[in-house]
Amino acid sequence: MTATPDEHFFVVDGRRWRRTDPALPEDLAAALRSHLGRGRNAVKQAKRSGDEDALAAARHRNGLAKHGLGERGPEWWTRPEADRIADARATLAELDALDSDSPDASSRPLP
Repeated sequence: MTATPDEHFFVVDGRRWRRTDPALPEDLAAALRSHLGRGRNAVKQAKRSGDEDALAAARHRNGLAKHGLGERGPEWWTRPEADRIADARATLAELDALDSDSPDASSRPLP
């Protein structure tokens, strides 16, 4: 893995990926990464079971987490830091709400 000179992206096997916003506090970024990881696992499980609704929900969680981390959506380096952090916190609240809306949310620990 190599970083691009501007450090906005990194390259793996010739493919360029946007980096996580470095301004995000570590606890916020870790919570967003936790949602992303759970979403990725849910995608695998939904694909195995053929559950299209669960697959759509898992992909939605992944998209939200990636937006919160700054890996999708507006380029984080063009926006004010305070706005980026506020948006990431709002995204985390939205992701946490997905868990509280879930019928088995009480069995899962929150980040």
